[in-house]
Amino acid sequence: MPVIDLKSQINSLVQLQVVDSEIYALRAEKARKPEEIKILEASFEEKKQNLSNLEKSSQDLQKQRKDKELELATREASINKLQVQLYQLKTNKEYQAMIKQIDDTRCDASVIEDKILELLDGVDKIKNDVNREKQKLQEEEKLFNEQKKNIENRIKEIDDRLAQLEAQRKQILPNVDPKIASQYERILLNRDGLAIVLVNDNSCNGCNMFVPPQVINLIKMYDRLVTCEVCNRILYIEEDEGV
Repeated sequence: MPVIDLKSQINSLVQLQVVDSEIYALRAEKARKPEEIKILEASFEEKKQNLSNLEKSSQDLQKQRKDKELELATREASINKLQVQLYQLKTNKEYQAMIKQIDDTRCDASVIEDKILELLDGVDKIKNDVNREKQKLQEEEKLFNEQKKNIENRIKEIDDRLAQLEAQRKQILPNVDPKIASQYERILLNRDGLAIVLVNDNSCNGCNMFVPPQVINLIKMYDRLVTCEVCNRILYIEEDEGV
């Protein structure tokens, strides 16, 4: 059974970790992209809804104006009818009552006319708002499409880079003993893509906890893989480590 050169194994694991760290970061970034697109779409849909609400308000005002114009026409027709009837009355009392009815109807018509003018002003204002919102929405749509395209392009860049990294990984992995690779993979999976870490200033770079001198001595002996007592990541030291 061949003797395993643990030092070279650790060097290969460190190389593998560099690749895996980038893979893990890119996969995490890619996983966020659909949500980023969803947020962009929701924001754009909200702006479209604002325009739709304005257009509905405009339609409602125009309907109100038409209803009032119809109501005004009814009042004017009533006035004309009353005026015709006015000259057919025989008594002064009936005449005065009809005059009052005509005046009241004219007052009602005047109130309706004022309301129509108010609605016309409202229609003009909201029409300007709709036109302004349409122009703004065109700009927003252009920006939305650009941002969405940028995200889609970034996803493609990530996929291309991941393919390169997977190829690099396949080149490094055969240099690692299967049992060591299995332990590395298990830690990688359970420790957020970080399986082997440097001991720096007597601290584990994975969890920042203190690494006792006797543990550092064990690492230097290269008899077996040494893991952090706190985070269980594989520990290594650089060749020129002075501890």
